Amino acid sequence: MVPDHAADARWALRAAKKSLEPPALGLASMSNESDRRPMVAVPPPQRPLRRRRAARVVVRAAGRVLLMADSDPGLPGSGWWVTPGGGLDAGETSRQAAARELAEETGLRVSAADLVGPIAYRVVRHGYSDQVLVQQEDFYALDLPAIFTPDSAGFTPEEQVTLSGFHWFTAEELGALLVWPAELARLVADATSSQPIDFGEVEESTVPVALGHR
Repeated sequence: MVPDHAADARWALRAAKKSLEPPALGLASMSNESDRRPMVAVPPPQRPLRRRRAARVVVRAAGRVLLMADSDPGLPGSGWWVTPGGGLDAGETSRQAAARELAEETGLRVSAADLVGPIAYRVVRHGYSDQVLVQQEDFYALDLPAIFTPDSAGFTPEEQVTLSGFHWFTAEELGALLVWPAELARLVADATSSQPIDFGEVEESTVPVALGHR
């Protein structure tokens, strides 16, 4: 597989430009500090801060997009929809991680070369009841001839708690949903690898990051 040198170089350039970024959230220092999530709600100032790179896949088929129902384990009743994806393992490119995460979370195995993109990228801050997660995300697209039935057999123990199902939504249905990323409809409609979208820095939280962390 061909490494995504262009994507890596772009992120390095973006990190170098963030000279005004608060040190605790600095992009240049992002790394996989820990892959273990607490999963237990704590007072916001006691939340650990995690940083990582991540990759996500917008799976499109028959005018629909595949999403997973996500939740905050410390906030019963919380819920929103996300695309398949997750953090990079050591030595992986974002494209390789996207293909691996897709297989683990949906059972669909494709070559990394089958993915289009990156079609978009961003830095997102997620404030949860148990942690604050700051991650650089690359989004890829996968266009299929028909929808398929996802398989959750590859879920990690954490995902078995936080993820509760799949659904194929039309673009019109997305407007009535709480979706991370909020701009997903734009990716479903017209994103291409030749014109990747920079969504900048955003926050998507159940417990705002501003309430504190360690």
